[in-house]
Parts: sequence; C-alpha cells; structure tokens
Amino acid sequence: MAQCVQSVQEFIQDSFVPMVAVLCSEDAEKLTRKNNLNFSELLRPFCRLTSEGHMRDPNNQVQVVKNLRISVNNVVTRPSVPASGVPGHAHRRLLSEVVLTCQPAEGGVANVITAGDYDLNISDRSLKASVPWYSDWRDTLTELSTSKHYTATTPWFEAYRESFLQSMPASDHEFLNHYLACLLVVSSSEAVPVEKFLKLSQEQHRIQHSGEYTNPKWFIPNTLKYYVLLHDMSQGDEQRADSVYEDMKQRYGAQGCYLLKVNSRTAAAGADEQIPDPWSQYLHKNSLQSQDEDPAPVVVNNTAVENNVGGTSEVDGHDSEEKDGVLVNSLDNTHPLQLDTPSDTPGSLDALRAVAVETKPPPIATGVAAATSHGACLTLNDHDRIRLFIQEFTFRGLLPHIEKNIRQLNDQLVSRKGLSRSLFSATKKWFGGGKVPEKSIAELKNTSGLLYPPEAPELQIRKMADLCFLVQLYDLAYSCYHTAKKDFLSDQAMLYAAGALEMAAVSAFLQVGAPRPYPAHYMDTAIQTYRDVSKNMILAERCALLSAEVLKSQAKYSDAATLLIKMTSEDSDLRSALLLEQAAHCFINMRNPMVRKFAFHMILAGHRFSKAGQKRHALRCYCQAMQVYKGKGWSLAEDHINFTIGRQSFTLRQPENAVTAFRHILTNDSQQTSTQQGAFLREYLYVYKNVTGACEVALPQLPLPCINSSATRVYFGHERRLAEGEKQAATHVSLDQEFDRDLAAMWQDLEEQVVAAAKRGVVPATFQPTQCCLNSQTDNLRFPLAVVEEPIIVEVVFRNPLKVPLVLSDLSLLWKFTLKDFNRPQPQEDSVGDAVAISNEKEASVPRTPQKDDVIATEVIPEFYLSPEETKLARLKLLPHQTGQLNILGLVYNLASTSSTGDTTINSTAASQSEGPSAAEGTSVRGRQDLEIQGPRLNQTKEEKTSVSHGPDRRLDPTITPPMPLLEVFFLQFPTALLCGEIRKAYVEFCNVSRVTLCGLRVASTHPDFFTFGSSSLATPLTPLSPTSFENCSAYKTLATPPGATPGSVAAVTLVSEGDFGSGIGLRGGGVSGTGGKGITEIPLGEGTLKPGESTQLPLWLRGPDQEGVHEIHFLFYYESAEQGGKISHRVLRHTVFICASRSLSVRATACRSNTLPEEEEERNGSMLVFVDVENINSSEAGVREFHIAQVSSSSKQWRLHKCINPAEDKDCKLTSRERGKLCFRATRCKPLQVPLKAVEKYTFADLSLGNELIITSTTPCADFFFRRCQPLESLRPPVAMETQGRHSRSQGVGHGGGAKDIAGVVRKCNEVDLDIIILWKAFVVEDNKQVILEGQLHVALQTIDKEACSLTQKEEAQEMVLLKFKPELPPPMTRPSMEQLSHLIKTNLQYPESYSHPFNQKSLCMVPVTLTLSNCSLAQVDVIIDLRHKTTSPESLEVHGSFTWLGQTQFKLQLGAQEVMRVQLQACFLHAGVYNLGTPRVFAKLADQGAMCETSQQTATPALIIIINST
Repeated sequence: MAQCVQSVQEFIQDSFVPMVAVLCSEDAEKLTRKNNLNFSELLRPFCRLTSEGHMRDPNNQVQVVKNLRISVNNVVTRPSVPASGVPGHAHRRLLSEVVLTCQPAEGGVANVITAGDYDLNISDRSLKASVPWYSDWRDTLTELSTSKHYTATTPWFEAYRESFLQSMPASDHEFLNHYLACLLVVSSSEAVPVEKFLKLSQEQHRIQHSGEYTNPKWFIPNTLKYYVLLHDMSQGDEQRADSVYEDMKQRYGAQGCYLLKVNSRTAAAGADEQIPDPWSQYLHKNSLQSQDEDPAPVVVNNTAVENNVGGTSEVDGHDSEEKDGVLVNSLDNTHPLQLDTPSDTPGSLDALRAVAVETKPPPIATGVAAATSHGACLTLNDHDRIRLFIQEFTFRGLLPHIEKNIRQLNDQLVSRKGLSRSLFSATKKWFGGGKVPEKSIAELKNTSGLLYPPEAPELQIRKMADLCFLVQLYDLAYSCYHTAKKDFLSDQAMLYAAGALEMAAVSAFLQVGAPRPYPAHYMDTAIQTYRDVSKNMILAERCALLSAEVLKSQAKYSDAATLLIKMTSEDSDLRSALLLEQAAHCFINMRNPMVRKFAFHMILAGHRFSKAGQKRHALRCYCQAMQVYKGKGWSLAEDHINFTIGRQSFTLRQPENAVTAFRHILTNDSQQTSTQQGAFLREYLYVYKNVTGACEVALPQLPLPCINSSATRVYFGHERRLAEGEKQAATHVSLDQEFDRDLAAMWQDLEEQVVAAAKRGVVPATFQPTQCCLNSQTDNLRFPLAVVEEPIIVEVVFRNPLKVPLVLSDLSLLWKFTLKDFNRPQPQEDSVGDAVAISNEKEASVPRTPQKDDVIATEVIPEFYLSPEETKLARLKLLPHQTGQLNILGLVYNLASTSSTGDTTINSTAASQSEGPSAAEGTSVRGRQDLEIQGPRLNQTKEEKTSVSHGPDRRLDPTITPPMPLLEVFFLQFPTALLCGEIRKAYVEFCNVSRVTLCGLRVASTHPDFFTFGSSSLATPLTPLSPTSFENCSAYKTLATPPGATPGSVAAVTLVSEGDFGSGIGLRGGGVSGTGGKGITEIPLGEGTLKPGESTQLPLWLRGPDQEGVHEIHFLFYYESAEQGGKISHRVLRHTVFICASRSLSVRATACRSNTLPEEEEERNGSMLVFVDVENINSSEAGVREFHIAQVSSSSKQWRLHKCINPAEDKDCKLTSRERGKLCFRATRCKPLQVPLKAVEKYTFADLSLGNELIITSTTPCADFFFRRCQPLESLRPPVAMETQGRHSRSQGVGHGGGAKDIAGVVRKCNEVDLDIIILWKAFVVEDNKQVILEGQLHVALQTIDKEACSLTQKEEAQEMVLLKFKPELPPPMTRPSMEQLSHLIKTNLQYPESYSHPFNQKSLCMVPVTLTLSNCSLAQVDVIIDLRHKTTSPESLEVHGSFTWLGQTQFKLQLGAQEVMRVQLQACFLHAGVYNLGTPRVFAKLADQGAMCETSQQTATPALIIIINST
C-alpha cells in the first residue's frame, strides 16, 4: 500500500474513539452561529488531547492514556430503519465527492519509488513524466530519483478511508460507535439556565430510553451528562454567568459542569485581524458525519463537473446508471481491460462528440464549504479556552465515567462467572472438554439474525472490551474479546463472533511489547463472515482496511495485496478502484518489487475509476502504469493505455494531451487490426479537429504519414525532355536514376578535367563539382546553387505505417525566402542580412488559398493516396522568380481516412471540404510535417571523434542565383550497335533554351577514341569525290583511282601534323600549345556562342570500340555564360550511351628487314617488309556477309608503306566468315625534311588502295580516330618507347662518354619500328533484304622488328598479390643491351653473279669477285670486324655445298658512321665446278665508344648460293 501520513497505530486509534453527543439550546446555537459554526463543529479542531490522561484498571493499576481523541456530534434522531450492509445513495455520493475533491497537488514534492530497474514517479508530476506528450520524462525521472522521498502517498485514499470509518452507522453487535456521554449546552443569556438544563436532560433521557428511536445508540444506560454554560463575552453579563456557574457547581458538582466563554470580539472587528481558521479542513467531514436521511449534495468545487462532463445523457457511448453516487457505465459484464467502446461500432465517436458539446456547469450549492470565514468572533484566547474545556471534560468527566463503568462491568462479570459460568464450564469439562472447537464458516448455520438482549452476559463482556479498547487498555480488551468470541461461536452468533474476532486481532496488534503475534486468521475469518454470511460489505471493508494496514506495517505486502484484491467486487467501482490501487502499491513495496503486477493493477484501478466517474484519477492511474509498459515492446498494452489516456484527457478538456496520446498510437508500428487502427485514426482526427478549431494558431505537426527525411532528394533544373521523333535527348540527371558513388566520382573527375582545360590547365581553388540531384550520399555541407526561373523538385518518401489507407490532399511545400540581389556591388551585399524573410506558412494553413506565386510558385498536389503499409514517393515543385536565399521547411497537407478500411478509392475532394463532425469518415484535418535532416557525423578533430556531433545538411537551403544559359543536346542517327572499328556518321543538335547567351562549349568523355567532331583546320584537297562515296553514304573522303592504275602500286603520301587533329585533344602528351587536357574537345560553334533560343547541328563521327561487348560511354558537355562574373561559373550536361560492339576483323602485322639492297636513291633510308595477316572473326549473328580490305595505310614519322608486293593472284581481299588473308608490303624510311628545330614534327600518311577508290586517311575522320586511338597501346610499349619517340631531339650520334642508358637506347633503336598500320575495310550486311555497306578502320602499332603486333589488345592477366615492402627498393641495375639486340647493328649483303662459267681445264683456279655491303643500322659509330677465315665444318653442309676459299686479306677492321653503307671487295677461289654457299664471312660489331665491350657476331643473311660451271 501507499505510504500514509499516520502510523498504523495512530490510524487505528483514530478509527475508534469515544463518542460524545451534544444537545444545545436555541440560544446557545445562535451564539455559536455567529462564527458560522454549530457547537459540535466549534469543538471539532480541539478534540485531540495534547496531554496524557490517567486512569486505573480493574486491578487498580494506573494506566496512561496518550494522544486520545474524542468525537463530538450533534444528536440526530431517525426513525427505526433496518440495519443494512449496503451503503446508501447519500453515503456513496459523499464518499465519491471526498475522493473527487482530493487530487494530487500541482507542483508538489515529487515522490519516487525505485523498483528494480524502474524509477516510478507516483505524484502529479508522474502524470507529466510518463505520458507521451511530456518530452523530458527521462530527465524528470533522473531528477526525481535523487529525491529523499522514496515512498508514494495517496491522500485521496486516506481521505476516503477516514470519511468511511467516521461515517459508519452504529451497529447492535458492537458498541464502539455508541455515545458514552452527552454535552448539555445552554447559553448564559437564558432567563433560567437551570430549567433549560433540566429540559435538555429530560430530552436526552427520552431519546435514550423511550424506545422511539433506534438512532442514536447509547453505550450504557447511565449516560454521562455534562453541563456546559456557554457565555458570550461580547454581549452577555459576565458576573451573572459566573453566579450561574457557581449555582451549577453546587447542583451538578464541580466535575460535572463547565463555564465556556467565547466570542471575545465582534465579527466586524474580526474582519480586520487575521486569525487562523482550523475549522475549514473538518467541514467536509461534518457533512459526511451528519446523519440526515437525504442531505443536500455539497459541491466543493467544479471538479465534479469536470469529471463528469457528459451530463446525464451518455458517458463513453454507453447508457449510464447511478453507482457510487455518480454516473457510471453499465459495463459489469465486460472484461476489465476491454476498451470503453468497441472500435468497430459506428458510435465510437458519439461520446467524444457529446463531450465536445459545451455544457454549462450546474450552480454550485451553498454549503458549509462555501467560501465564508469561520470563527470570526473568536480570538486565540477563545481557542485556548475551548481546548482547555475539552481537556477538563475528558480528564474530569469522561475518563472517570469510563473507569467507573469498567469496574462495574468487571465486578458483574466476575460474580456471574463464579456462578453460572463456573457450573457451565465444569459440565463442559466433564462431558466434552473445556475448549469449544472452532468450526469453519461453511459448517456454521446462518445465524446472523440472532439478537441478544441488552442484559445478556455475552454483550456485557463485549461492552467491557469496547470500553477498554477506547481508553487504550488493549491487554484487558483482548482478553474480553477472546472470551466473547468463544461465547458467540458456541452460540453460532456469527455477526457477533466476527466483530469479536476483528477487534481481538486489532487489540493483539496494539498491545505494548507485542506479547503475542498478530492473528491474521482472525481477520480473514471476520471478513469472510461479514461478506458471505452477514452480507455486510461495509463491515467487511472496514475489517479489510484495518488488516491491510497491519499487514503492511509488518512488511507482509503480498498478503495485504491478496486481501485487498479479494475485497474488489462489482457493487462499488470506487471501492474497487481504491483497493486495486493500494494493492498495486503493495506489489512495488515488496522486497523484490513486482513492477509488472503494479502496472497491471494500476490499469485495473484506472478502469474502475473511470467507471466510477473519477476521470482524473483514472487518467493518473493509466499514466503511472505507462511508465512500466513504455518502450518494452508491449505494443498492444501501450496502445490500450494511450487510447484510454487520449479519451480521458479529451473528457477532462485537455485536448492537446489527447492529441499527443492518440498520435503515439499512430506513430508506432502498431500490431492492431486494420479495423482498430481505423477507429484510432478517426478518433484522432476528430479530437485533432476540435483542438485546431478551438484555437487558431500555427499549423501543428501531424504524425501521419511517416516521412523519411534523410531519404529526401532535391533536383535542380527542368526535367529532361524525352526523345522527339528521331531525336534522342541527352540523359543528363533525373530523379529516376539511382545514385552511384563511383559514377559520381567519375563525373567529378571529368568535370575537373574540362574545367582545367577551360581555365588554361589549372583547376580554380573555388571549384565545386556540379550536383544537380542531392541526396543523403552527396556532399551537402554547402548551400546548393539553383537558377532563377528553373524549377526545384523535392522528392519526399512517405510511409503509411497503418493497415488502413490514408489520403493526403492539397499537398505542398512550406518555405521561407529572403530576397538578395547578386548583381549589386559587394559592399552593399552586407545590408542584405536585414532583409525581411517571406514565408508561405500563413497562406498554406488555409487550403486552396492563393500563395505568393510572384516570389516562388508552389505546386499543389490535389490528392495523394497511400495504400495500407505502402511506401510512396511524392515530387513537389517550386519555381523561384527572384534571386535570394530559399529555405524549404516542410510539408503542409490535409490528412483524412477513407470511408471504409476496405476501400481502395476515396473521394478526397469531399473529404477535404467536409467541415465539422457531421460524419467521422469525412473528417479531414490540416497540419504540417517539418523536413529535418541530420547532417553527417563529424569525425575530423579529436573533439569530434570523442563526441557525437553532426555537420549541417543544406540540401533544402538552395541559393537562387541570376539567370544562366541552359543547354539541351539531341542526337540524330545515333547507333546502339557497332562492329569493332566501324565508322558511323551521326549528328548532334545543341539548343540554348534559356535567355542568356552560351559560350565555351566543350565536351569530355571517358572514351575520347569513340567520337570526333572532325577537324576544320586541315584543308581538303580539291579533288573529285568518287561517286560511290555518295552512293554508299561513306563517312570517308575518297578519291577515284587513276584509270589504269594497278591496285597496290606506289602509295600516295600526305604529311600532316598532330596539332591539326589534336587541337583541344592533347592525346599525345599534351599536343600543341593551347590545347586542353586529355580527352577534352572544343565543339566548334558558328561565332563561338549560341544565342538564346538558337540551335545548331554538327556532324559527329563514331568508331566502334576495339573490344567486343557492351560499353558504357559517358559524355560531359561543358558551357559557360557569355555574361561573366556570375555566382555560377559554368554548367554541365551529362549524357550516357551504351554501345554494343560486335567482332569484325583481327589484324596481325610483323616487320622484317629486307635483305636486298634498296634502290640507289633510297640507299641511306633503308627498307623493310611488312606482313599483314587479316582474319574475319565476325560471328554470323551480326548478319555480315563478307569483308573487303579496301585499303592499307600507314602513319609514322619515320616509315611509310611503299608498295604492295603480293603476287598478282592474291590481290582479291574478300574475307568470308573465318577466312584469313595475308598481305605483304615494302616499307621505306621517310625522306628527312628540312624543317626548323622548333617546328612540329609531322606524320607521314601513306595510302595503298586495294580497290577502285582511294580513301584519304590524312583527313577527317580517319586521321582523327588515328590520333584518338586507344592510348593504353603506348603504355604497353617498353620504357624505351618514350626514348624512341624523342630520338630526333638528340644529336645524330651519341657523343663519347655517353651513359649506359643512352647506349642501350642506341642499340635498341636498331630494332625499333615506329610504324602504325591502318586497315580500312568494308562489310557487306544484309538488313531487311537490302544490302548495306559498313565501313571501318583498324589500327596496328608495329614497335619491334620481328615482333608480331595485333589490333586486339590482349586481356591482362590477373595481377598476383604483391607483398608489402617496408624498405625502399634499391634502384634497378643499369640494363645492358642483350646479345640479340647487339646482333642487329650491321646488316650485310653479298653481291655476286648467280652463275659463273670457268674453263677449269685451262685454268685450275676459278676466282670470282664478290662485293660485301655493310650497312650500319644504328645512329652511332660502329667498329666492324670481318673474318673470312671461318669455314663450315659440318659434314651436312659439306655434302650440300662444296668447299672454297677466300683470297687476299682475310680479316678487315672497319668503322662505320651512323647509318653508313660501306662496300668491301672480296675474291672467292673455287677448284671445282658446283654449287657453293658464299655466306661464310663472319661479321662482328660493337659500338665505337665502348672499348670494354666485346664484338658481337651479327646475323648473317640467308644462304648466298653461286653456281660454278665448267665451260669446257
């Protein structure tokens, strides 16, 4: 049970006190009425004695009486009424009002009970700390847990208990409530006071002994009469009063009368002086103790009205009946936890509507509790006189009277026991034993109607016991009660026995020193007897209240709770509610607190309080229970509690709290059925509508639907136009695209490249990547930039957590806007901060009100439907018309439920227009939800890492900037599938759809080799185009071959510079000066600008990727405004295409040295053979019938193709599927050009046509794609490749003392070839029964002699795991040239006649002249040794070739300059005719400046055979 103000001993003593009656004369009553009091009320605050009293027990021992209180009441006579155990209507009503008026004090000291892991706040602040709308409940509980008070008090229960005990009717089976004495009060102003005393004495005797009245009841026949002379000090004659009092003392004795002087001042004088008013706290109790049959209802304040607002019509939607004196619901047959109204009944809102009707409270009755002063004529001295009077009466009159009666009763009982009782007891001992066996209640007869005569010895024992109990003689009282209990049980007088058992248990508990344990079973038997046998619930309730307090004081909380729960019944909801609440407190006061049982019984108590009409107490109980159920996952229990809290709060006219409680039901993931959720939603909407209708304030927050604020996306700009006819619009960015972090990084890298190209190679420090669509993964730390007159689209994610559909209507964005003029000079911009913010909140609060469209046009969605448990996106648009700072605050909308939970359609217009509670289904409320986005967690500094702090997220705070150009790009005839290397011509259309001129148009791409806009710097030769190029729509520039020219004859040569095609490209290490970054192309516009509304169309050549598969190719178009100085420096447009590449041809090429001497004019340039192997690897699925090799071209700074040396029958180069063709070409060195040192080197393009037309490869698009060819080929070359490209930057020879690196480079250059082969092909494809000719080109880069190169890059093998190295690696050792590389320094050639005739008969020695030609292939001086002494010793070669010898000098030491050709004259001597191999000379060579290097044998030519013929 809850903690009480009194101890259990004080409580029991105050429950049973001596009763004193009062009979007043009319004058005496008038005298006291000057103070707005009657005489008994005048004495009531002073009825507790402050000093100890003494009396002697029957054994003549002095006993001390401490803290005694007496009860003084007016004599009220009633006709005889049969005693009933059921409380009357007036009794119930007054008890209900006592509980109703005693509410928790606002702002009182908070009490906290710490139970396990719970800190339960049991006070008025607990209501705030536990209900959902109290946001700081955790802080409050933490604060309260440190309080010194750890127990909870329930003053309403104590007030109920005190009033209940003091208002109990007197019973015949006990004498505790019978009057012991009677005060006869006469005023001193009476003419003959003594005669008045005589009349009053006779009146008292008549009331007690005439038998006409059963009430009041008197303790003993000889009632003490105490005569009180009341004197008015302000009016009466004091001397006369004293004389009358002296006469009284002579007549009645000094101990039987008293002169009480009061009213020492007048009422007028008392108004000026403030005197304490001790009577006010007792007045409401007086109304309960008054035993009028039907007293007028006393309304203390309007709390009763607040708690029962519905009047007598309906409460909670049910018919009402009167119970406990108030209107309660007839829910006796319902489950205690069932909601007050089934949610699926159509009348679920009727109670709320009935409550919402403004009712006028009834006029407050004027009673003793009216706001009037009491004791106005009394001074503090009068208070002391009254206190002294009570003390004198008690000590000199009442206690001696009780002592005398106890002695008389004791003597009577002792004398009687000696006679009849002794004989009776002896008989019992002889025949059956001395102890009467106690029978169970079920075995006893129903003898509750047995009545003893007043003189019965059993009643005399009970009377003596009650007298002893009233004066605190608990030992003697227990003995008497125990004796009486045996006698009553033997007579089976169960009502009397129950009373004796009850008081015996209480006496045993109150005995000093506790000589015997508390007999709890006595109480249990008494309660059971009162309730089941005597059917007297009042006595049973009193017994239970006493026993529960005793058990609580002994820490037997479980037994106390069980006892209290047993006393709950359906006959009194108020009693059941109070006892259930006390049982709940017992559960948390146990050694191991049972918190869940506490919460459950508080719910039961709240339910019974609600039925009893105690709405405030019901709300308090539910809120206290909520502390236990909250946040534990018991969603159904939470829903029930919150629903009840919402209803009770609305009933108590706390609509804000009701709205918050209902919101809590709707925001959680409820497990209720759809029908129940629909009922919750409708009630919430109705309550909410009443709140907003009562007070017109700012739009409040709505709980539904749930908004995932962090998933909000913001898109800046117009939505992309779809394709128009054959035009394909650029993809750019849209809200339909998913965010990819890798793609975003790629776009940012492309943008940095193009910005660097536009800003002369440097990215500005203020550069910020363009973000058209902001989400939770983008960088939102800075204010995004939007452009005036361009829409801002906000995508919001709604989630309906309920199982019923929701309808939102008139949905729009809330915003705040501050005007700023960015065109002003900078100093004036500081004053912008004083600008007034403009908002649409006021206009948005009223639906369908014109908003501020002149500043920002706001889109309104008329209807937005959310299915049950659906997540849905809504896109809302704003169109700014002025520049400044915009802040998007949230959303505003009308929330409504559908007409029925099963419907999938709803007439939202009717729902949004319905006003008033005409129909629950049409209820629609308007509210808002704020978009509050938490920024990313900061994790940079130490403080940020050790704390939880978040940065800003400004995606909803865009800055509206001045107008900017807006570009739209469309593609025409753009393919989706290409063959590898296929060339296709398309067109691009650029449109400026803004009001600002556009300039600086550039494009960057992840695949710069995929497209080209062509080169306008190179003049096209003025030659006639071949007619077939028009016929087949060829993408190339073609010329007709001269008539009669042989295919594959001498190539046509053109010189071009990379800068002609690389302006703005820079793919070869930066290109010429003024070019941009890698892969950046300037798009040629007519005048360099694109004016507002203009559009231009440019050709675009495409080349299929070299690798098959699907390729994702990204374009980034960059452009600027012609008006400089804007807040946005540039804008970009994105485009992504997917190209499916199919296999076409595979080309392999090899370069070999030519062994024959070149023609005379090209001796110093050298030549080589190029073998080209072409294979058709196309699959038949592509529909390609055959490929034709139309032309083979070359491009190089050093070499060029000279002519085709294939046999004539192999000139037809048609390849069907899986066919392979082989071509052989002679390549010669280009002639050195006399150019200035700083001039740009040029590439030599040589074209060898194999058909009827010549394609000019040095023009667009062939040369463009050659220079844009896939650059990884360069990175795949050996490191020397860089030196090979820059060989012309060095001197023609390596100087003496050059490093080993230079030597290795010189040696390798002998084997390096920098020759690119371009294969141009045509493919014949059949599409829709029509033949189409496709064109394409493939590139092969020849790098090393005798090393094969392929047009298809080989797939890189997976890189093996590399171990981590924590030490720096040593620099690699200087690489020396390999033996194979050194063996190619010198190229040799023997010149001799193929056959030689010699007459051996005439001359035995045949001498043949042979010329040995040495050619230095390197760029450095080479020392050469020719050794002719080498002979073939292998027998196989001797069998094939004969033996011969060289004549003359057999060893030569020569030095050849860079690329020098030297001839050495030799003579071979033959002895016989035959076939001889002259390739026996060995040639050794080394670099001239490397003395330490040994000579290396050079590769010899193929066998040089000579035939010696004998001419004879």
